[in-house]
Amino acid sequence: MTYRAPVPDIVFTMQHVAGLDRAVADGIYGDLSVDLAETILDEAGRFANDVIAPLNREGDRVGATFKDGQVTTAPGWTQAYRAWAEAGWNALPGPVAYGGQGLPTLLNSACVEMWNAASMAFGIGPVLTMGAIEALAAHASDDLKRRYLDKLVSGEWTATMNLTEPQAGSDLAALRSRAEPVGDGTYRITGQKIFITYGEHDLTDNIVHLVLARLPDAPAGTRGISLFLVPKFLPDGTRNDVRCHSIEHKLGIHASPTCTMIFGDEGGAIGWLVGEENRGLACMFTMMNNARLAVGLQGVAIAERAYQQALGYAKERRQGRAIGAAEGMSPIAGHPDVQRNLLTMKALTAAARAICYMTAEAIDRAHLEQDPARRKKANERASLLTPVAKAFSTDIGMEVASLGVQVHGGMGFIEETGAAQHLRDARIAPIYEGTNGIQAIDLVTRKLPLARGETVRGQIASMRATVARLLKEGTPAFGATAARLRDAVESLDRATGYLLEAVASNAQGEALAGATPYLRLFALAQGGTALAEMALAAQAQAKAGDTDPAHAGRIALCRFFAENIAVGARGLEETVMAGAGFLNDANLALAG
Repeated sequence: MTYRAPVPDIVFTMQHVAGLDRAVADGIYGDLSVDLAETILDEAGRFANDVIAPLNREGDRVGATFKDGQVTTAPGWTQAYRAWAEAGWNALPGPVAYGGQGLPTLLNSACVEMWNAASMAFGIGPVLTMGAIEALAAHASDDLKRRYLDKLVSGEWTATMNLTEPQAGSDLAALRSRAEPVGDGTYRITGQKIFITYGEHDLTDNIVHLVLARLPDAPAGTRGISLFLVPKFLPDGTRNDVRCHSIEHKLGIHASPTCTMIFGDEGGAIGWLVGEENRGLACMFTMMNNARLAVGLQGVAIAERAYQQALGYAKERRQGRAIGAAEGMSPIAGHPDVQRNLLTMKALTAAARAICYMTAEAIDRAHLEQDPARRKKANERASLLTPVAKAFSTDIGMEVASLGVQVHGGMGFIEETGAAQHLRDARIAPIYEGTNGIQAIDLVTRKLPLARGETVRGQIASMRATVARLLKEGTPAFGATAARLRDAVESLDRATGYLLEAVASNAQGEALAGATPYLRLFALAQGGTALAEMALAAQAQAKAGDTDPAHAGRIALCRFFAENIAVGARGLEETVMAGAGFLNDANLALAG
């Protein structure tokens, strides 16, 4: 089964959770209307369905290949990428001054979901180019912008992010790559970088590498890292001193070349400083924050793809007799346990999508609000939600893909069905762009204390407001939704207070031990109340005479999430607040 972009669900989430209607009414999206946004998404969905998705299985089977320093992408990859760029999709969020369309992050996020659901190996490449555009637009000199931005925005060239080294994975303080000033405004870059996505390929004529390296007199640690632009081909057309040494043989995303890059075999690759000396990490984080939301959307994407395939299979596969069915075998979609699996897949996907789109809208407001106070508040909200969007969405991507294999039964373990590919592809997302453990630590130690805790308190207050609406407006169709979500939000509130106190009192062990379960708790409360907002909107539209059958489905899905998934919040609260005892004897338990 191939992929069909769920544009109606995407648009409904954008309108009733992320606040597309409100943003349009507030004027922060310029001339964009809801109708225009839906038209753009329809076109993006068609491209994802018809051009990218058919390449996914062949891309997995053949993968990218490496020979004599050259990377050849999978069959059809080059043609699809060029058609994608020529259609203007790479330019969608790009700055207007350099040929971009200047459309919102929220709209582009929906497109990123569709590109990655069609093929995760295809979708990750443009994510890095878009992130580099944002970093260069924010930090590069006018000369670098003039030389590189228009071609990156159009997609004529692509870009990479070069952070990781063999001895320096998540610990960037251990970076060893060097940058020697030449004296003419350029630098000679030497060093090795690993795990560089699309570091070499045949999609475009040039590749622009953004590289972290140290100057000779740089201070130790992350304070001594600078960012450099190092193109594969220099402005005069000559080849720069940078090459791909090899590509990795990976568990998944086989069609995405993951490269080991060597800078400076012949004296040093020529590069230009981006931003200020020794301030490279701040510049790179502009790109990384963009990429973290995009990777969260990859989790949503692979979950949606796995759900669609599992649902299609479950409707066709016949085994046993469902409760109340006539004689003969029933489709397995009629059996309660399979229904539970499918509903879990759909509910987790919808909740993660909602959180990602909320994050995207907050990013838009952080950039576009005219009032400084509102812009600051939006930036803090985006900062709070980004680690949740990245970690929760990629965690559920794995969980949903695994459930997809389970729904297929033994056939899910066989490569021909394609269910296994989704699981293999999904596994990288909780790892790259900052592992999910790092996201949880970031959430607890850096994001909860924002504005002296007022940012997270405000977010919890908005969840409570949704629960209050449920208690007031909910019908019997909602079952125990209001009570279960109220319990989840109160668990989140208590756990938040505990962790804020732990951070303030420098109780590092308690804060770090509770970080990962806290992030999951936050996501359950936020995701559940987001689904409730959609269910309430669906109820209102149904009462107004809209006969769309999807409305009843949205209420039912919200109820399932509240009564079957959000109920885990209390256990997570206990883990956050009373689970750090393992720190005292972890070494004993792990000995031997």
